[in-house]
Amino acid sequence: MKETKIIRITTVPISLEKLLENQAKYFKNYFNIIIVSSQKEKLVEIGKQQGVNVFFIPFTRKITPLKDIIATYKLYKYLVKEKPTIVHTQTPKAGIVGMLASFLARTPIRMHTVGGLPLMESKGLKRILLNYVEIFTYALATNVYSNSFGLLKFIIDNNFCKKNKIKVLCNGSSNGIDLDFFDPLKIKANEKNQLMSSLGIKNKDFIFLYVGRLVRDKGINELVYAFKKLLFKNKKFKLLLVGNFEDDLDPLRKDVIDEINSNPNIFFLGYQKDIRPYLAISNCFVFPSYREGFPNVILQAGAMNVPCIVSNINGCNEIIKNMINGILISKKDVGELKKAMLKISKDDDLRDKLSKNSRLIILKNFDQKSIWESLRNEYKILSNV
Repeated sequence: MKETKIIRITTVPISLEKLLENQAKYFKNYFNIIIVSSQKEKLVEIGKQQGVNVFFIPFTRKITPLKDIIATYKLYKYLVKEKPTIVHTQTPKAGIVGMLASFLARTPIRMHTVGGLPLMESKGLKRILLNYVEIFTYALATNVYSNSFGLLKFIIDNNFCKKNKIKVLCNGSSNGIDLDFFDPLKIKANEKNQLMSSLGIKNKDFIFLYVGRLVRDKGINELVYAFKKLLFKNKKFKLLLVGNFEDDLDPLRKDVIDEINSNPNIFFLGYQKDIRPYLAISNCFVFPSYREGFPNVILQAGAMNVPCIVSNINGCNEIIKNMINGILISKKDVGELKKAMLKISKDDDLRDKLSKNSRLIILKNFDQKSIWESLRNEYKILSNV
């Protein structure tokens, strides 16, 4: 079975490290796995961690026609040389470049996973261009996978892909959740106390947490506005922001950045390799995103028994059931977000109920082992091994 060569491609290595964490390490036991991405130093580091070979391609995340043509040619030459049985892409730029290069190289099985569509929040000529990019990507692929049922419906409703060419594996998600790692019992009381002490947070404070990219599309503007309004009700509220800004791709409003930098109750913590301690000290996870595929971080919060407030959009509402393991809110609605944050902070019984249900629902539906086995079976069937 190891003779089956699979090349897995993402635009940037952090997708391999976070969105597809440890997949390559698992699949190398059954197939000859090579990972391809940009950012050479980081890619090499991940390759060593996963124990697989890597190949660098200078992908960009923006629309850069000349650079994209160069990347496509370099990838085509590499695929002709390697002759893989399967090329499997994920993320938009890796998708269009990877599917075109593998089509030209006559790779027999070309799989593309859709894990979110930036075009959902685009307008005008950019939206038209991105629509055609998706249609072209799916046309070049032999098999297309959506990581959520809502996203699959959106793709079919917009005529991006034929029904018989696209499907969702298991209950959704690209990677599932490692429930042994994301276990609230793994974070001891002294570790939580040390973290809270280092941040200057007291036990009586109520902690809201966000983890992800600090960009407009994730609803950070609305989150900061809602939190600022909350502080008029209670100065014990704290907001932890774990993640990095992306000013070149999707910047926040200037007044929001100023508020983050100046408000003593808002803690900008940057990128954190291990988010479990931050989840462990939090009372509520907040994720007011505009668009998603299937957000891993909500799975992680749920596995750590943290109740969630999330936007009522595809992916999010396939994990969170309203008033069962979290609260669903309308996207881009500051008032509704503030109301939900206030409710979950004041209603101890509700919060306790949501917390108790959180891990149980994740355990039942999104165990990582099931997701990996489903994808492994897909590889086996398609490659006839």
